[in-house]
Amino acid sequence: MSEIAEAFRTAFQLIVGFDAELGEIILLSLRVSLSAVALATLIGVPLGAAIALFRFPGRGVLTVLLNGLMGLPPVVVGLIVYLFLSRSGPLGVLNLLFSPTAMIIAQCVLVIPIIAALSRQGIEDLWREYEEQLRSLGAGPGRAILTLIYDGRFTLLTAVLAGFGRATAEVGAVMIVGGNIAHVTRVMTTAISLETLKGNLALALGLGIILIILTLGINSAAYLMKSAAQRRET
Repeated sequence: MSEIAEAFRTAFQLIVGFDAELGEIILLSLRVSLSAVALATLIGVPLGAAIALFRFPGRGVLTVLLNGLMGLPPVVVGLIVYLFLSRSGPLGVLNLLFSPTAMIIAQCVLVIPIIAALSRQGIEDLWREYEEQLRSLGAGPGRAILTLIYDGRFTLLTAVLAGFGRATAEVGAVMIVGGNIAHVTRVMTTAISLETLKGNLALALGLGIILIILTLGINSAAYLMKSAAQRRET
C-alpha cells in the first residue's frame, strides 16, 4: 500500500509541477484525438443524415453494416491502416507510418461509424417527426438535411462526444500505426500501457488522472452548453 500511496503522491506532483514529459504527451494526445474526431464528424454526420433521409437499394444493409462497425476492433483497424501506409502498401509513398498523421487516420476510421450510426438514428427520428411539416413547406429530404442537422445539433453533439471517448481511450490501433515512439507518437493511452509495464506507476497514474479529467471536463462543458442553449430557446 505504501508503494501505491507514493505513486499517487508523485503523480500529483508531476501534474501540479507541469512536468514537461507529461505535458508533451497530453498535448500530442489532444492534437491527435481532436483532429480525428473533427474529420470523423465532417464525414460521419452528412453520411448518417444521407442514410437516414434518402431511400436507395441496399440502405438496410448499409445501416446494419454501419451499426456493426461501431464495435470494430481497434487492432484490426490498426492492422488495415498499417498495411495501407506501409512501404509496400498503396499509400506507402506518402511515408506516413509511425507518425501522428497515421494515428489520426486510424482513430478517424474507428470514430466515423460511431458518429455516422448515431447521427443516422437521430436525424431519422427527427425526419419521422417533422416530415409532413417540412414537405408541406416544399422541402424534400435533400433540402431538409441542413435543417434537421441544426435542429438535432444536441443529439449530434452526443454522437461526437461518443466518438471522442472512443478516440481518447484507444490503444491498439495507435500503437500499431504510431509505434509509441517517445517525443514523436507517444500519447496518453500508449504511455500508460508502457509505463505500467515498466513499473513507472507515477507517470502512468498522472496520465490516467489527466485523461479522466479531460473526458469529464469536455462532457461537462458540452452539457452546460446544451443546457444554456435550451434555456435560451425556452
